Amino acid sequence: MIKILSHHSISLRKKPSCELSVPCQTALAPMQDVTGLPFMSVIARRGAPDFFFTEFFRVHKNSRLSPEILSSITRNPSTSPVFAQIIGENLMDVQRTIKDLKKYPIAGVDLNLGCPAPRVYKKNVGGGLLRDPDKIDKLLRLMRECLEGNLTVKMRIGFEDDRNFSEILSLIVKNKVNLLSLHVRTVKGGYKTPPQYEYVKKAVEYIGDRCPVLANGSIETAEDAVFLRKKLGTFGVMIGRAAIKNPWIFRQIRELEDGIPVFRPVREDFYDYCIELYKALERPQMEERKMVSRIKKFLNFIGPSIPDDIGFINGMRRSTTKGELFGVFEKYLTGNGLGELPVSFRPQFNS
Repeated sequence: MIKILSHHSISLRKKPSCELSVPCQTALAPMQDVTGLPFMSVIARRGAPDFFFTEFFRVHKNSRLSPEILSSITRNPSTSPVFAQIIGENLMDVQRTIKDLKKYPIAGVDLNLGCPAPRVYKKNVGGGLLRDPDKIDKLLRLMRECLEGNLTVKMRIGFEDDRNFSEILSLIVKNKVNLLSLHVRTVKGGYKTPPQYEYVKKAVEYIGDRCPVLANGSIETAEDAVFLRKKLGTFGVMIGRAAIKNPWIFRQIRELEDGIPVFRPVREDFYDYCIELYKALERPQMEERKMVSRIKKFLNFIGPSIPDDIGFINGMRRSTTKGELFGVFEKYLTGNGLGELPVSFRPQFNS
């Protein structure tokens, strides 16, 4: 058991890959411009994950800690600990950033080795670093020296293939990383290539009891999460986009594992979710049209969950004002007796 030497008193429990007595641990995946304090707050009210990770703090010569991202740490809306994620490659700048982060109630610092955005990896940060194991080694060594508490890593299986996969796993062990979140695609694979869960299995078998592993990527339902966790022998799961379209997923995972009735939302629950999400994201100084545009990033994930109605998706995409958008919510989520209709999510695996 690794004690976290920070303001949060939690533990990341190591375990052999074949031993699943520890309940499935869950984490909300960091998603830039999505998983800030507003979304964390909305999720927390519907069943918080065991761990939160911030959007990444950019680290470079002139970087300073973003006050907006810091708010998700200092105003944490739940009792779940928050890990601060960083993205960068300059050792001196990383050292300075960690020193600054340690002033706040973080559960640890997470190194982003997976961002697939071309504007990011072309700077040799995020997923771009997977091409440079030597640089990863230097970064992890420095971070381990700077941190008395948890050092964690979120990575993909490689940049365009798996040529450095085993070597990077060895660096995870060598530098005593406390938690590895592994996305099951390459950087160049983006989000659309088939998930390769066998790499999670390989990581669990290679690392053994030296570092817990969270499986990440295309985990769509609570049933998928529990199935994959048992099949792959992981410490738990990290879920991103599926938590946007189903903010109850972490609650459902716990209920499923505990053998109690699993909460199944109806359309009225989604109505409340959409309204609350809009209000959480709303800023007095933001122009209404821009605010409506901003929430569409979330609604594009939620829309396909509403069965039988392309009308919801088309209506919200055409909306340019708050009134129009709320009218779409009412028409397709509560109007004409629709509120009590269930919204279900189909597992992709047969348990």
